[in-house]
Amino acid sequence: MRSEAAGGGIAAGPPAPALLCSDLKPFLAALTVLTLLAAAWQLRPYHSLLAAPFSLCPDPAAPSPPRSLAVSGKASSSSSNASSSPKEERPKPDPNRREFRAVGSAAALFVQMGAYRGGPYTFAVVGLASKPVHVYGKPWFRCEWVPNAGAANASASPARPMRAANTYHMLPDWGYGRVYTVVVVNCTFSAAPNADNAGGRLVLNAYYGPSPARYERIEALEEAPGSYDEAAFRPPHRYDYLYCGSSLYGDLSAARVREWMAYHARFFGPRSHFVFHDAGGVGPAVRAALEPWVRAGRATLQDVRAQADYDGWYHNQFLVVNDCLHRYRHAARWTFFFDVDEYIFLPDGRTLEGVLAELDPYTQFTIEQNPMSSRLCARGANDSETMGV
Repeated sequence: MRSEAAGGGIAAGPPAPALLCSDLKPFLAALTVLTLLAAAWQLRPYHSLLAAPFSLCPDPAAPSPPRSLAVSGKASSSSSNASSSPKEERPKPDPNRREFRAVGSAAALFVQMGAYRGGPYTFAVVGLASKPVHVYGKPWFRCEWVPNAGAANASASPARPMRAANTYHMLPDWGYGRVYTVVVVNCTFSAAPNADNAGGRLVLNAYYGPSPARYERIEALEEAPGSYDEAAFRPPHRYDYLYCGSSLYGDLSAARVREWMAYHARFFGPRSHFVFHDAGGVGPAVRAALEPWVRAGRATLQDVRAQADYDGWYHNQFLVVNDCLHRYRHAARWTFFFDVDEYIFLPDGRTLEGVLAELDPYTQFTIEQNPMSSRLCARGANDSETMGV
């Protein structure tokens, strides 16, 4: 049955064929695939095109192209502009400008051997120092006393370091020093350090030159609480006479050392003491000769062989005797300095007490030297012994 449009309208024609829509889908799919292939082709690196022009997948074995670090000159950022500017070249060194490179050190500023209290107000620090520095430079020293922490009473303010009123140094080797010269630093205070006997330390500042900016701080001496005895600096002294010997070195004769010791122990009497300094010359035989006197309390043998590390005159003889002087300064009324190849002899039967009574107004005297008789010395290679030590 055919239906008719109402109202006399145009009659509908036959339906459009469905074949046209069905044929368009494969065309669009093919076009999409071709577009993707063209895009992939354009994105491939140039060297990959030469190596494998028909491969869509990159070769994992092929090296990746280097990344360029160059920045286009049209970059707008300030960092890009800084990177694109050429690197500033360092100026070439002047071939006429010489450089000096220091390695090591020639000599120490100060080598301390000992520090001693010389009285209620004074101290002495004995040591070695570089001779060129003291001859051509201007080194100097400063002393201060640092009380122990808590030395002051709890109610009072803490004790503060006390600077010496006067610090000076001496070179007592008469210009005989070599690489090192002997230096004795004297520290004098306006008030007695450690007067409360609470203990403290003597600090020595050694300066390299006139400028106070460069110096070495040395703790030269420490007094334990209760160790200060002011009576030790006043008579009566422990000994009547004390002997300070020079550096003992070389091949010493034990027999002559034994003879020398026995002679002078009798000469100076029982209230005397002898201090020897072994600088390499006290072998087993010499030590055995001195050992009975050491055990009896009549002699002291100090090992100073370490002085050989510091090139001073005559096995650092001036250092040794100055240290002995300040170490035993208040131990005896008179201190004698001479060598173990020298003997003290009083002519005409005079006594030591009588001679020293005449010299009592003086603080120092010298002894006239006379050679021994040549008849007491060996005169040839076949003689068994010599008088010298």
